[in-house]
Amino acid sequence: MTDDRSTLRRALRAQRRNLPAAVRISGAEALAANLLALPFAPQSGYVAGYWAMDGEIALHAWQLRLPKDCIYCLPVLHEDQQLRFAPWRPGDALVPNRFGIPEPSLAETSLLLPEQLSLIVLPLVGFDARGHRLGMGGGWYDRSLAFRQRSPAPPWLAGAGYQAQRVEQIEAADWDVALDAVCTEAGILDCRSALYV
Repeated sequence: MTDDRSTLRRALRAQRRNLPAAVRISGAEALAANLLALPFAPQSGYVAGYWAMDGEIALHAWQLRLPKDCIYCLPVLHEDQQLRFAPWRPGDALVPNRFGIPEPSLAETSLLLPEQLSLIVLPLVGFDARGHRLGMGGGWYDRSLAFRQRSPAPPWLAGAGYQAQRVEQIEAADWDVALDAVCTEAGILDCRSALYV
């Protein structure tokens, strides 16, 4: 399964990186509308996104349109190999983490646990209709969100990607945490029912 995942990951990442700029820009706009239309989109509380890298679909349009009582956060790598989340606004200080991904520069006492968030929007390399997500392979989100395998939302988990990243089936590993929904530029896939809305 590891070789299959690695091959699929390489192919989908290359395809994503090769999308034209116009597709990326219009995709981010359409994605924002779909994230805001999620049936469980919060009107207040902490919500997390990510800093788009490696051709990932951008979340800036969504961040700027969030309800005024929502506080946007970015993930921060923690020494225990799990993610924490830090409030961030455009213009706030960022520092590169060990993978070169910008993250907020805040004291550990200001970081939030995943359980404290209302919604987490996860980057993905690939996804299927059942809510199985193929990530970059580091396992950060699966380790950090393992509690969702036995506990209901919140936080709600929504993957964000391009429609071209949908695949027929991703074989789930025991540690994989399923998504509640996937939003693309094409629509919302409610993974709880495997239906587009």
